[in-house]
Amino acid sequence: MSNPPTTPDTAGASGSGLGNVLFDTWLVSRAVHSLIDDAIKPTGLDADEFAIYSVLSMGDGMTPSELSHWMSAPATTVSSYVKRFEKRGHIDRVPSTEDRRSYRLVLTPEGRTAHRAAGELFQPTLAAVDEALGKDGPNVHVQLLELRRIIDAIAAR
Repeated sequence: MSNPPTTPDTAGASGSGLGNVLFDTWLVSRAVHSLIDDAIKPTGLDADEFAIYSVLSMGDGMTPSELSHWMSAPATTVSSYVKRFEKRGHIDRVPSTEDRRSYRLVLTPEGRTAHRAAGELFQPTLAAVDEALGKDGPNVHVQLLELRRIIDAIAAR
């Protein structure tokens, strides 16, 4: 049985949350966005953009469909990000070698430079969070990934 929901009055300004894992995760997500936004603001990227650049910086990029799945976002949201990143000169569309209709999104050298700059500003914040979590950090990470797996499974039903 889940905890009963708490009212905003009893949850506190940064206190105990809303009484269930989904709303509490939402609250944490909002706080994480704000923390990352503040840390990387001088680069002109926001937390969402930095996360997308981070995933695109690994390997050989992603298709828009893969990015949509990774972000748990509709194709229209991915499309608006792609247009914004292209306008900045931060991504290229690389045609697929298997399917000429498909393409991968890859960071340009300028996009990699922007990502690197944001990463340098992000590192002290990440280090502070890791330090505060201490030995519990790896377990928190595993639990968050498990929560994502569960949410994806439920959403797929």
